Amino acid sequence: MGLSGAAFPLAAALLLAAAAAGVGSLEVRAAPEVRAFVGEAVVLRCWFRSSFPVTEKLTIDWTYRPLAGGALEPIFHYQSEAYPARAGTFRDRVSWAGDVAKHDASIAIASPTMDDNGTFTCSVKNPPDVQHNLPQTLLTVTQRGVSFQLTVAGLLSLLVFLPAALVVVLLLVRMGRKSGALSRGKKLPYKKSSIEVLDELEQPGCVARLAGRCLQCLDTDDEDPY
Repeated sequence: MGLSGAAFPLAAALLLAAAAAGVGSLEVRAAPEVRAFVGEAVVLRCWFRSSFPVTEKLTIDWTYRPLAGGALEPIFHYQSEAYPARAGTFRDRVSWAGDVAKHDASIAIASPTMDDNGTFTCSVKNPPDVQHNLPQTLLTVTQRGVSFQLTVAGLLSLLVFLPAALVVVLLLVRMGRKSGALSRGKKLPYKKSSIEVLDELEQPGCVARLAGRCLQCLDTDDEDPY
């Protein structure tokens, strides 16, 4: 009996340790750093893994701490449905972007500004899994600069395309000029009409020559053959 009495507390302690280990099996992961641009919506990713099925008791909470420091500010709560913050820094700018069926606890922030730079913490509870790490995401919002960067492939394409395009343009211009010159210099042959022939005969030079030849013929016919 003494042995069994000593073994009972030990067995109870082992069971309690196993139960505690089961309760603490919830794991939460989040992107450690996210970069965004002013005015462009950004998604803060968070995933969780639980050894128990997801139920309506599951809760998700997001909090925010400014980069300069200060108190934590609750900005989002989820339990069966989303409850974004209606006041504070992110009033009406936080929306649900996750899916608990896929163990996704992400949120989206609309119209971020550089004043939103800071640390965001994702907390998930899925009873009886309620203990877990608290991953943090550092958000950095900057202005989107206008930059023009040429890759090696893009630069090679420009070096090949521009000379080829220039040659084609020069050839087209030259062909156009040549075609215009030919159209201006080429005359289509045509047959003169009878009116045009008579007009030419009525010119003074032609009439004088014709009259002279006729007089020569008459003088020849009037000569006496004896």
